[in-house]
Amino acid sequence: MEKNLIIKVAIPSPLRKLFDYLPPLQDADLVVPGTRVKVSFGRKQLVGFVVQIAAHSDFPRHKLKRISALLDQQPLFSPTLWDLLLWCGRYYHYALGEILARALPKALRNGEPAHLATETAWRLLPQGEQIENKVLARAPKQNQVYQQLLSLHAEQPEKLLISWHELQSLGVDKRILELLSDKKLVEKVEFELKINQIQSEVHSAPILNAEQQAACQKMEARLGGFIPFLLDGITGSGKTEVYLHVVEQVVQAGRQALILLPEIGLTPQTLTRFTLRIGAAIGLLHSGLTDKERGTTWLKAKNGDISVLIGTRSAVFADFKDLGVIVVDESHDHSFKQWEGFQYHARDVAVRRAQLANIPVILGSATPALSSLHNAWQGKFNYLTLSVRATGASLPLLQLIDMRQQKAKEGLSKAVIEQVKTEVERGNQVLFFLNRRGFAPVLLCHDCGWLAECDRCQTPMTLHQQPKQLRCHHCGKQHGVYTACVECGGKQLLQIGVGTQRLEQTLQSLFPKISITRIDRDSTRKKGALEAKLNQVHQGNAQLLVGTQMLAKGHHFPNVTLVVMLDIDGALYSGDFSASEAMAQQVIQVAGRAGRAEKKGMVMIQTHHPDSVLLQTLISQGYNAVAKKILIERQQTDLPPYAHLALFTVEAVQSDSCQKFLQDARLSLQKHASEVTLLGPLPAPIEKRSGRYRWQLVLSSKQRGFLHRLLNSALDEIEALPMARKVRWSLDIDPIDLL
Repeated sequence: MEKNLIIKVAIPSPLRKLFDYLPPLQDADLVVPGTRVKVSFGRKQLVGFVVQIAAHSDFPRHKLKRISALLDQQPLFSPTLWDLLLWCGRYYHYALGEILARALPKALRNGEPAHLATETAWRLLPQGEQIENKVLARAPKQNQVYQQLLSLHAEQPEKLLISWHELQSLGVDKRILELLSDKKLVEKVEFELKINQIQSEVHSAPILNAEQQAACQKMEARLGGFIPFLLDGITGSGKTEVYLHVVEQVVQAGRQALILLPEIGLTPQTLTRFTLRIGAAIGLLHSGLTDKERGTTWLKAKNGDISVLIGTRSAVFADFKDLGVIVVDESHDHSFKQWEGFQYHARDVAVRRAQLANIPVILGSATPALSSLHNAWQGKFNYLTLSVRATGASLPLLQLIDMRQQKAKEGLSKAVIEQVKTEVERGNQVLFFLNRRGFAPVLLCHDCGWLAECDRCQTPMTLHQQPKQLRCHHCGKQHGVYTACVECGGKQLLQIGVGTQRLEQTLQSLFPKISITRIDRDSTRKKGALEAKLNQVHQGNAQLLVGTQMLAKGHHFPNVTLVVMLDIDGALYSGDFSASEAMAQQVIQVAGRAGRAEKKGMVMIQTHHPDSVLLQTLISQGYNAVAKKILIERQQTDLPPYAHLALFTVEAVQSDSCQKFLQDARLSLQKHASEVTLLGPLPAPIEKRSGRYRWQLVLSSKQRGFLHRLLNSALDEIEALPMARKVRWSLDIDPIDLL
């Protein structure tokens, strides 16, 4: 490398720019795009990423700092992943340094070598097993630990190694182990962290029905190039079996597969199905793993030691040696959207990654996103359908329950209670869907109408019974339960509305002899809690299931014959453009948990608006009919996918600061806003959250290119505004809602 060249480095910071440095004194010739470097940034030493090698800088050479150290001998990212990350920086208009850092596991992000992690374990040495107690008589602590090791070995003689993690959980001091090692009683062993799942005996594939066979044949015929498939299959139609067949072909050809799931809760059952069928190494990548596990998985996928990687949203940025297919299951799900910071959508990034890698991408769903359906109906995606259930079971009967003028028992109609009695007497399971955690959504004073609100968000706090407290579901603030009204001192505080805790309590009173399992974020906080509760359901140890959207997708409960949906009316009249789409998806997804095996299923939907055109269309004609109706409305109102949106959101302690920043930003945008409509600034629908006011400015254009050219022209000026440093602001490209 010439000594006069300039190294342009992306720093993990919110700044949307590259920083100029001089080459390092050592290994200057190895500095290439994609390598990590240690640089001085302000008063800190940070890990940055080389993006470009330039001949000139806009700054005098003597003012430039020199790169402190080169951390990689070759680019850390594969060419395809590198191109994808650069594209993300351009498309989402986000700081490239932050994007590159977030694509890496924590250890690599912090500058550690790109080596596979090892696990520490300890074992008894042969001479140690026969030691006489008097050798440790003067070292009681050592003797105590040694006796623990003997006891563990006696309980499991085949277990030669005891992991340091296990010993830590027993309160063992590492210094004591080292003293025992010095006396040749125990030995420390380093071994490779095991994260691969592989089944020695692979199960054979079931016979596919005609639609599944046709879908597999079309996909397998196109494995050699980029093509986006939309697999539109009703609930229970065997979409996963199609994925398995395609992935088998990819793995047999020596290539790798990426399976993206919307939530951690779906990974255990997906992992089981893939390990029973794929005779190759399978890895997991999600936030429930340790940093060491995520780092090892990322590197093994990069090295080609993992054939199938199953992960949640961020796994779209995992590196691969030879990626052959990407599958996005439940591709409609909003969990694929990152809501803070780098606000990407994993489904859209997956499609772009497949295009760059020249491989197929499969988007599967029983309720595809309207944007995906639009692309399929326009011929941009290859459209495949699965219209019958793989087991031959019929779809459940959907029934609207008119709640008007009904005397409900804690939110449950008489018809629902009677039907539940019938199902439990038959030995069947019933699933109650209520997408609201806690006991009661509102605590209200009967005398003056005061509401217990979060002073940081100006929204009602939810009453929880376990533990008994008021909790804000927006910012997490907790407060003791009021015994009297803050405004008038009245003692009649009413618990209005029903949450999952209250529904569980009601069901326990109605069916005292029936076992109940509640699955929501509160009841599954502990590691392994979700798996344990799902096992209860599968083993038949719970006849009544109460759950939120965690149960709405992907789960197979063969003994559930009745699904009850409570409180879906809010979405019918929401001010957000995506609310009706999300509601229709949710109804179909939850309904799909019923009648998936031999027994017929039924879905009872309680509503105060049974005459809603949306609900009536959904019940009588299905999801795609609703999708067509909503798309017509969106075309008439210039909403996605017929227009492209960008959303500026600003937060500040003072509402006036938000308004002033967005007014100034609008003036900057108007200079270049040809073919782009600006809407706002206006207060956000939830105007205050976590003690800060929120305002929005929406950009809309029928041509994506116009929108991005405007942002490219105006963002530097907006970042330089005087108010930009006094508020928090973010830019969301392709927002999926405006809340």
